[in-house]
Amino acid sequence: MTKRPINPSELADPIGFAHGWLVEHGPARTLYLAGQCGYDKAGRIVQKADLAGQLDTAMANIGLILRDAGMTFADVVQLNFYVTSRDDYAAARKEFGSIWRKHCGKHYPGMALFEVVSLFDPEARIEVQGIAAQ
Repeated sequence: MTKRPINPSELADPIGFAHGWLVEHGPARTLYLAGQCGYDKAGRIVQKADLAGQLDTAMANIGLILRDAGMTFADVVQLNFYVTSRDDYAAARKEFGSIWRKHCGKHYPGMALFEVVSLFDPEARIEVQGIAAQ
């Protein structure tokens, strides 16, 4: 079995974590995705008050990690969404659907949504974490 970090050059340099860990055991490959927020290359939230915009950026960031691991969104088997407001999520569901189709098409892995008091970055309104496998 081998394990290696996945840290795309387009993402902010991780400090104290890796954006993803790829575990390979024979032909089986599992990618553990660290939580992604709407961060730009400098590590700043780019759409401060826009939940859907932050989701779009987080999903794009996940796409980069998947790419560097030789995977796509079709390989994602689990995603967890952490939001700071369930009500804001409910109000943005149509936008979320559009963003989902943009990144994932009609692929729907196991998913869960959690409302949390806050995220590490006080400007973050959503964080997405998951697992992909081949």
